[in-house]
Amino acid sequence: MRSVKRLFFSAAVGIAALALSGIDPVLAQMPHEYQVSLQPPATPVMERLYDFHTLLVWIISAISVFVLGLLLYVIIRFRESANPVPSRTTHHTLVEVVWTVVPVLILVVIAIPSLRILYYSDHVETADMTLKAIGHQWYWSYEYPDHGNFTFDSYMKPAEELAAGEPRLLATDTHIVLPVDTTIRLLITGGDVLHAWAMPAFGVKRDAVPGRINETWMRIEREGLYYGQCSELCGKDHAFMPITIEAVSKEKFQQWVTEAQTKFAKVDGTPPATLAAAAPSPTQSN
Repeated sequence: MRSVKRLFFSAAVGIAALALSGIDPVLAQMPHEYQVSLQPPATPVMERLYDFHTLLVWIISAISVFVLGLLLYVIIRFRESANPVPSRTTHHTLVEVVWTVVPVLILVVIAIPSLRILYYSDHVETADMTLKAIGHQWYWSYEYPDHGNFTFDSYMKPAEELAAGEPRLLATDTHIVLPVDTTIRLLITGGDVLHAWAMPAFGVKRDAVPGRINETWMRIEREGLYYGQCSELCGKDHAFMPITIEAVSKEKFQQWVTEAQTKFAKVDGTPPATLAAAAPSPTQSN
């Protein structure tokens, strides 16, 4: 029942839009026109955030209905024609206690799950792997320290290079590839100015601060493509720093790692194995 509530608003609109565009709804998750709720959650953190969001919607809806009803009651009950002689009451102890205590109780109801989620999403004690994201003006770099310490840059794809079904301003030339059902520690920093790494379906949004490493975690529960963006105003091309994550099975991820180790350079600058083998030796070049 809770899953139906989560997916009712956003999934219905999202699936319809994807069906019209010819994209398999299982393979891509992104914002859509006329979307009225959050994206369907793909991680445990986002599931809790979605539930918290639903709780807040119920609370603010109840408050809005109560205030509206109170206003209508006052307008009708205390209109001039019905009360030619207005009341001169200046204090009412019970009313003053109620309008002080009730908001405090509401804030407590909101604060408890909020603090739990903040603690839950902060960091993870034991992770299966680590991914490091570095923000630049205006692209992202990624490092895989547990899989050969290779690195690559990820740029937004120009509109003229987009393949069928790829979203404009969200697709990148190189995807982050991550395994599902794996606890991933995410380290985020900036290489020049403030950036922010945000992936709505994962419930992740962390500032990328130069000289500082922020930490969070994620555990992707289903395969597919997920899109995010830089969420910090970092300069003139801030809107052109998308994030594309390709979540695959653990077996496919291991195959990709093997290919990536020979395709991408190491963090220390060592060239990929394929390029190093093909490069002429100093004696040959002389």
